[in-house]
Amino acid sequence: MPGNERSVDAAVDAHPAVDRVRTALAAAGVDAAIVTLPEAARTARAAAEAIGCAAGQIANSLVFRGEHSGAALLVMTSGAHRVDTARVAALVGEPVGKADAAFVRESTGFVIGGVAPVGHASRLRTLVDRNLLGHAEIWAAAGHPHTVFRLTPEALVRITGGTVADVT
Repeated sequence: MPGNERSVDAAVDAHPAVDRVRTALAAAGVDAAIVTLPEAARTARAAAEAIGCAAGQIANSLVFRGEHSGAALLVMTSGAHRVDTARVAALVGEPVGKADAAFVRESTGFVIGGVAPVGHASRLRTLVDRNLLGHAEIWAAAGHPHTVFRLTPEALVRITGGTVADVT
């Protein structure tokens, strides 16, 4: 599918969350086409199958909650790996737990499955999985469970202001 243009479903394309991502990407100087998938890609495996890439090229946007601070933390991880929360806790200085759907939506402005690396409701501290750097191109959610966009790992680090770390 990379390089293959799909017709964009007008309702998804006009979704306010997708528009926020498009605006944030443009503001960051990233010229990335937002691609609408025929079905929701709520997992890395589903996204990879729909796109036609390896699961490791999917940049999962996982939101965690600091157990002491209550602060949201975005971890961009390779779809081929699992986040080690003890390692993440050591990196951020407090235990972290998975955030529930309401917290994710409140913190990011996106629903689970559509959390993009940019365009959040508020600025989030972000960690970027070092494993993503081994790919020439990666794919991330674009604000809706049916949308993704392609970028380089270096662009992901730049646009998120993220810290590259071993999180798996």
